Amino acid sequence: MFRSHTCGALRAGDAGSEVTLAGWVNRRRDHGPLIFIDLRDRYGMTQVVFDAAASAQAHALAGDVRSEFVLQIRGTVRPRPADAINPELATGAIEVLASAVEVLNSAKTTPLYIAKEGGEEESLRLKYRYLDLRRERMQRNLILRHRVIKFMRDFLDQHGFLEIETPILIKSTPEGARDYLVPSRVHPGEFYALPQSPQQLKQLLMVAGYDRYFQIARCFRDEDLRADRQPEFTQLDMELSFVDQEDVITLIEQLFSELCRSVVPQKHLVTPFPRLTYAEAMARYGSDKPDLRYGLELVDLSTALAASEFNVFKAALAQGGQVKGLRAPGCGSYSRKQLDELTELAKAGGAKGLAWAALPNAGGELRSSFAKFLSAARWMPSSASWAVSLGIF
Repeated sequence: MFRSHTCGALRAGDAGSEVTLAGWVNRRRDHGPLIFIDLRDRYGMTQVVFDAAASAQAHALAGDVRSEFVLQIRGTVRPRPADAINPELATGAIEVLASAVEVLNSAKTTPLYIAKEGGEEESLRLKYRYLDLRRERMQRNLILRHRVIKFMRDFLDQHGFLEIETPILIKSTPEGARDYLVPSRVHPGEFYALPQSPQQLKQLLMVAGYDRYFQIARCFRDEDLRADRQPEFTQLDMELSFVDQEDVITLIEQLFSELCRSVVPQKHLVTPFPRLTYAEAMARYGSDKPDLRYGLELVDLSTALAASEFNVFKAALAQGGQVKGLRAPGCGSYSRKQLDELTELAKAGGAKGLAWAALPNAGGELRSSFAKFLSAARWMPSSASWAVSLGIF
């Protein structure tokens, strides 16, 4: 047996036990007669002490190892001195005094620094993916993904769902993006398509009487890469029969609420989930997938500007459009330079320009890119100075 315990398992109650550990050298500290090695696996880290007085052979071998060597270590668990306890480490109350060590695999100097994030380019991380995956953050990500998917499977099983795999090689069907095509060896000139989602397949299951289906499905879409798009991804795919909209919404809300409480209880969760109609989302945020943490909601200024002679607004309103803006409290004192920078930012985002109005406290001067078309009395706020940027929709 290569190990009796993992590197994250030992605690103060194990003091005095003879153990065998196996893992990677995360860090080595040489203090002459004493050498300390932090031994790492995916379960955690344990400090191992090589004392020349206790085992000269183990100490000599430890002097030659470097980061990312793979070691098998036998030794005795002992409590750390009170002033050496590491409260940030699960095994921080103990250490292992090594009696024997074997190098299972040596290692060259790695192009990535494993013990902490090195800030290197992503291309380097992808080239040495097997090294990048040793890092704590990457391990946490994969463990989190595992726990999320396991929770989904258990939850849906308890609610009467069947997990059913659907084919990957299928006939091409009309979808939102292009299909990836796979040529057929036995039918020259013909192709299979990889599914963008199991849409028709899961509908067949509903027709066949499997009224609650789910699948952790791989999906493939041949489309240009964007921040929220990639060629292949995994999604929770579900289909239900004999339900209405409220049944589906309630089930999904319960799934994600319980998932967060179980898997990431430290995260703040607001329940019940807020609900917006499409019209309300577009009116308040200008998007059908708004980030509700964003506080600068759109304000409808059509009524306030109904009598404006400013051609940009007048033309939009005459055609049945609206004039909306973002109210930015406390920004009424922005300099012209700052406002010009905001204008350039708006242009970089695709706008033709930026109309703005800075409304002061009572008695102050109204400033605006279209001030001559405004009545100060109509716009005077009741409290602190503020600025509003106007956009036309």
